[in-house]
Amino acid sequence: MNFYTMNLENFMTISLLIIGMIVVLYAQFKINYNYSKYKKIENRNSISGMEVARIILDANKLNDIYIVETNGELTDHYDPKRKVVRLSKDIYHGISIASLSVAAHECGHAIQHKENYFFMKIRTFLVPIVNLVSYLGYFGIIVGILSGITGYLLIGIITLSATILFQIITLPVEIDASFRAREQLKSLNIIVDEEENEVKKMLNAAGMTYIASLISSFAQLLRLIIMTRDDD
Repeated sequence: MNFYTMNLENFMTISLLIIGMIVVLYAQFKINYNYSKYKKIENRNSISGMEVARIILDANKLNDIYIVETNGELTDHYDPKRKVVRLSKDIYHGISIASLSVAAHECGHAIQHKENYFFMKIRTFLVPIVNLVSYLGYFGIIVGILSGITGYLLIGIITLSATILFQIITLPVEIDASFRAREQLKSLNIIVDEEENEVKKMLNAAGMTYIASLISSFAQLLRLIIMTRDDD
């Protein structure tokens, strides 16, 4: 490998690392900006995130699903195993556009679960597999670095590939949940027409974080592949 090729590959690996970081930081900025903006705007019906979730769940005959408050900020999620919608404090109690948007999105996942949405079934199936691969992969990387074995790059590629597969499956799940959220909010008259665009912006910003994570993972995968060529 000549000097020019080495410099080019070094430039590419550094560029891919920077690109991945910029994409993730931008997406994080967008969600933080929109969340900060829309959590200050009260919805016209002055209805809390918890109340929104209950209305949507009951309307879809999901009366057996509980809604509970959880710690943290934007830690909201639906737990399909326990059939619980967990809402962070600001979302649970808040009466903002952000609160009803996030609460409705998590209910979208509950509706997906009820209807056996294809991609959600696959994601649920992949969760323990990806967790195991990631755990073994990161353990292998640490051992490889400490022992000087360069094969840790290959382990990293396998681990990242599993992560990317999971992210690809997750993307349609999140997009569909946001679509369902907007449809529920409109059909149940929880929002007025003027609020629809605000809800869309809030949900799109949240969805961008998943797209950014996928792009970043692809960039890091390419970086590791290029680095393996340096070892040849």
